[in-house]
Amino acid sequence: MATRRIPSPDPVAAPRTPPNPPTGALRQLRAADLRGLVALATQATLGVARITEGVHQSVLGSIGLRGGAQPGQTRGLTRLIYQGVRGTTQLVGTSLQAALLRLELWLPAAEPAAAPAVEREAVLSALNGVLGDQLAQQGNPLALSMQLRQYGRVLDLAALHAAGAASGKLLLLVHGLCMNDLQWQRGGYDHGAHLAQALGYTPVYLRYNTGRHISTNGHQLAEQLEALLAEWPVPVQEFAVLAHSMGGLVMRSACQQGAAAGHAWLAQLRQLVFLGTPHHGAALERAGHWVDVVLGSTPYSRPFTRLGQVRSAGITDLRYGYVLDADWQGRDRFRHSPDQRQPVPLPPGVACFAIGATLAAQRSPVAERLVGDGLVPLHSALGWHSDPARRLGFAKERQCVVHRVGHVALLSDASVARQLVQWLTPGA
Repeated sequence: MATRRIPSPDPVAAPRTPPNPPTGALRQLRAADLRGLVALATQATLGVARITEGVHQSVLGSIGLRGGAQPGQTRGLTRLIYQGVRGTTQLVGTSLQAALLRLELWLPAAEPAAAPAVEREAVLSALNGVLGDQLAQQGNPLALSMQLRQYGRVLDLAALHAAGAASGKLLLLVHGLCMNDLQWQRGGYDHGAHLAQALGYTPVYLRYNTGRHISTNGHQLAEQLEALLAEWPVPVQEFAVLAHSMGGLVMRSACQQGAAAGHAWLAQLRQLVFLGTPHHGAALERAGHWVDVVLGSTPYSRPFTRLGQVRSAGITDLRYGYVLDADWQGRDRFRHSPDQRQPVPLPPGVACFAIGATLAAQRSPVAERLVGDGLVPLHSALGWHSDPARRLGFAKERQCVVHRVGHVALLSDASVARQLVQWLTPGA
């Protein structure tokens, strides 16, 4: 099935990007961003120094010279030189951050009413997808916080109520890895805006740090949904969720943890639609893990395994589709191991739907398992598994497969849009 884009109808589905967005992500930098970039540059330099020392010691070890107390360390004068490089780098980085922090006091803050900086948001989202867990742990100002948003701004329930823009039909949209709430719009089309016009939903968009563990984001989302539905300006008649890619795993985690906490919002959830969600993992993350194995196979390439281990906790959770803390706690996430996650069924009492995509023109075992939508195999998107305990069991009429459609194109495909309206129409 050929992919085509749906024009955004007016006025409900008006483009969410500003009419004349600034050109270039650098022009959209804020004062705190510079401090965050300095911290990143410092960490990168320290990492390169460690890799260099590791390669140096591998060469020395090949001619019988012993290394330092830790693997990959040199000894004697060579060790002192590397320590000096790292110490100087740390000192310069710390000094620059302190100076920039003082400079921020003299710079104007970003105007809250300013149009969202689309390119800046995209760069930050990609960076957080790859390094978000480390950014959060280090308190780096580039780390994204979880927010419920509309049109690129933090959701303001009071303003929403005053404008009469809150309906009793609430739709939450949860994005995928390395993305953000603004990227639901593609080519002037947005599933949330389309469903608002077609079915009367009020769309709310989640933005979160996709580099953190999926279960960590799931716990925080469950808490935010409990507050959102309790404070929604009008009685909630219908609550539905549309989740793309990793967002589906975050939502399943939120459902599981919300049920364990006895949250009230879960009883109000009526429909949950998954778009290309890797319920049983994504092959690309497993390929990334094998890069670690290959690099670690010789003493000369072993120091470069640090590069493979840069990827975030969120990415490594995609190896098998972890949704619970118990799936990853106490385990080395870079070490090869079989799928040991706890089976987590779909939330009971919720109508759950799955849309999977394949780049192929027709169904075939090779296309479904190896090609999929370019990132997620079809069997993973539809919740199929050889182990009956792990099968999610989407009803046949609640599954949809689209052909010649890629993973990101699910956000703007015409057949996907029609299927969403059909499934979410009352009484369907």
